[in-house]
Amino acid sequence: MAALSRSEAEERAPSPVTVDLRESGVRALNAELHAPTAAAYEVLNPLGAHSIGAGIAHEIDVHVRGNAGYFCAGMNQRGRVVVDGSAGNGVAENMMSGSVRVRGDASQAAGATGRGGLLVIEGRASMRCGISMKGIDIVVGGDIGAMGAFMAQAGRLVVCGDVGDGLGDSIYEARIYVRGTVGTLGADCVEKEMRDEHRAELAELLAAAGLDHSVDEFRRYGSGRTLYHFTSEHSASY
Repeated sequence: MAALSRSEAEERAPSPVTVDLRESGVRALNAELHAPTAAAYEVLNPLGAHSIGAGIAHEIDVHVRGNAGYFCAGMNQRGRVVVDGSAGNGVAENMMSGSVRVRGDASQAAGATGRGGLLVIEGRASMRCGISMKGIDIVVGGDIGAMGAFMAQAGRLVVCGDVGDGLGDSIYEARIYVRGTVGTLGADCVEKEMRDEHRAELAELLAAAGLDHSVDEFRRYGSGRTLYHFTSEHSASY
């Protein structure tokens, strides 16, 4: 049997269940998403409400039609969440798997402590993007603020714009790719060689995010591995 075209697949896909947050609050919405009766949901009039789509543990699609507040899609596991707007603090924090896409900008601590999955921010992200990330992949189409990937332990952060001061401060084994300029590097964060395996994984991440930048425009940063074991001689580095 021939594979369906994208348009045919979309026509045959089940219609999403529509939830208007002016009529049904976030608690009722999340209760439905935690025990879903449908494969797809459309959230209308989010109006910056907090915790929209937090704690999803099923393979469902959630489309938020507007701006979301704090902790949107926090603790996501297996869900596919799209925000047609901007998101407040902690979008996709502690995400385990699945995907979250923000079509606008994101506030502080985007993807904080994330352990897996893919977070795409098509616009800009504020301070501490990827703080303490533990395996999540984050791709930002624009700039990020200061202290990006602070104490990042694992995962990949891709920034297609510029980066503020303190990038990768106290980083462990996460990988950072930056297309624009970097303000300053944080403690023990250094520029590293871009080898073929890094170009390949960067190309894969850009493709997953729907971006077509050349991998040759990026530089890679990571841990200098001098602060793994703190001693008094290192105190001036913090």
